[in-house]
Amino acid sequence: MAQVHFVEDYERHVADLMASYPPDEAVELAVGGQYDEVGGREADILVGLGMHGGTSLVDLGCGSGRLAKCLGLRFPNLSYTGIDIIQALLDYAQKQCPAHFRFIKHQEVSIPLESESSDFLVAFSVFTHLLYEETYLYMSEARRVLVPGGKLIFSFCEFADPGHWEIFEHHVAMRKQTTHYPLNIFIEQPVIRLWAAKLGFEVVSIGPRSDFGQSLAVLVRTNEK
Repeated sequence: MAQVHFVEDYERHVADLMASYPPDEAVELAVGGQYDEVGGREADILVGLGMHGGTSLVDLGCGSGRLAKCLGLRFPNLSYTGIDIIQALLDYAQKQCPAHFRFIKHQEVSIPLESESSDFLVAFSVFTHLLYEETYLYMSEARRVLVPGGKLIFSFCEFADPGHWEIFEHHVAMRKQTTHYPLNIFIEQPVIRLWAAKLGFEVVSIGPRSDFGQSLAVLVRTNEK
């Protein structure tokens, strides 16, 4: 299978960071920095949505374990699976977490897990870097992996939120400097609502989250598609 664009983008991005910064700083910058702070905010969001120690959770695009580390400290017996495309980030994440936390390298637009095997599937700062059809495919896979009533939670940027204009300007500036910068995509709420309806998700909530920086979509897998 041909390599998808984001694999090449992030392999180059992480390699550049590794060449420019000490290892610990590089892997933290690879997921946007503020490692413990943002990881804690993400964990708070999930707890607020009903996640607990008995939950089975898939962390799509887990990176260097920003969320995984915080979850491991709060819920050491959590059934956790992190998936990412960069082995160096997965290796770092594994060292931060309980030994039973599972980390998988996977570089295709699919989720390598059994159907109806997870209560929660999260994708923080993942769909912001994908083409629309890739996000749709991942959402379809998420529905397959989730149990009926399971929750898909993901962050996104939208032009409807004035606070996200600064993010767009930053990426415009980066694109002026180099064509080898990871893709940045904005998704508007009507698009997400359409995808949810087509795929068999009910929209629980969707909109800005001032405590996270990006907007947040919370979808529930329905029994019917």
